Amino acid sequence: MSNHLPSVSEAKAQAKRLREKMGDEGAPIGHGQSLELIAHQLGFRDWNSMLAAIRNKPPRVWEVGARVTGRYLGHAFSARITSLTRFQPGWFRLQLELDEAVDVVASEHYSNFRKRIRGVVGPKGHSVEHTSDGRPHLQIDL
Repeated sequence: MSNHLPSVSEAKAQAKRLREKMGDEGAPIGHGQSLELIAHQLGFRDWNSMLAAIRNKPPRVWEVGARVTGRYLGHAFSARITSLTRFQPGWFRLQLELDEAVDVVASEHYSNFRKRIRGVVGPKGHSVEHTSDGRPHLQIDL
């Protein structure tokens, strides 16, 4: 198995290039067959096994100690990952220590600043929970 897994879109692009190349050389192959060949090249039994491996790993920049940026309750932040746990396939529970505290209260009458936050983010880097204006509570830049 390869140490570097491509993203799903990178793997599909590789399969498309392979399919086009094989067609140009007079040995056309189908879309499914090209996906399987890419998976085999990377040491996987089949495309579904490779897809599961890709989706079950955190994005390349996500590891304990790594630096990330994003938004929390609408506030931009930069932070260090202090804890990372796979929650379910493609979803990760993160604990972040922010460089600067963010105010988690929208009221002008009082404030509540947080320096550490926790959240669960999915494959697109954001939480399921949203604020009343529709923005994710936690958004990590990918």
